[in-house]
Amino acid sequence: MRARHSKPRPRRHATFASVLGELLLTAGVLIGGFVGWQLGFSDAIMGNQQQAAASEFAQSLGDEKVAEEGTELRTDEPPRETAVGALENYAVMYIPRFGDFQRTIGETTSPLVIDSLEQGLARYETGALAGELGNFAIAGHRNGLGGPFTELDQLRIGDRIYIKTPEAWYVYEFRNTEYVPPTQVDVVAPVPDMPELDADDRYITLTTCNPDWSPEGRLIAFGVFVGWQPIEDGMPVELAEALEGNA
Repeated sequence: MRARHSKPRPRRHATFASVLGELLLTAGVLIGGFVGWQLGFSDAIMGNQQQAAASEFAQSLGDEKVAEEGTELRTDEPPRETAVGALENYAVMYIPRFGDFQRTIGETTSPLVIDSLEQGLARYETGALAGELGNFAIAGHRNGLGGPFTELDQLRIGDRIYIKTPEAWYVYEFRNTEYVPPTQVDVVAPVPDMPELDADDRYITLTTCNPDWSPEGRLIAFGVFVGWQPIEDGMPVELAEALEGNA
């Protein structure tokens, strides 16, 4: 019985177009990876710069001593804060959930400023000041320019947010998040999401982009005021302990 021999398949010769396509594909992957690494690397560098600047500004706001053990937050009427001028630094925010997180809060979130927000965070100038009745609303980038709110979706119910001003330490507790389109501005109303109501309580609202690297939506984190203590009392003990544990 004679063996059957199959004809060898003709070799496919690489064409200029196919080689060029593979080279472009490889280049695209390499460039994309480099750009992603560069953006992440520059974010880390700027984030460290913002951290250092916030620490320095915090020292200028008052003594960095720690309050005495057993010092409790006050729940009476907080001191009256004074707004600063546009583009000036206003306060420092601490969020232990994010580790040793300190960021300066600047004044105003006009489009021109928020697009080049280098100090870290910015207060919505139409909102309340820290500790005031109403909505203390803060904006920050999720990615780029230090990405202060990259981990905003990692907050857990009960996590505390601390604000240091020249007058006092203000403490808020995180309650919930919401995903909204950029047009839903009611989240920064005096009573979040309820613009028809007058504020009878103190809130904090943190806003950033969603998803990562996209302006298509917004991630909103809401919190409520739980108390304050005078700046001369020193840093709240629980914050000092959290920062020490994250060091």
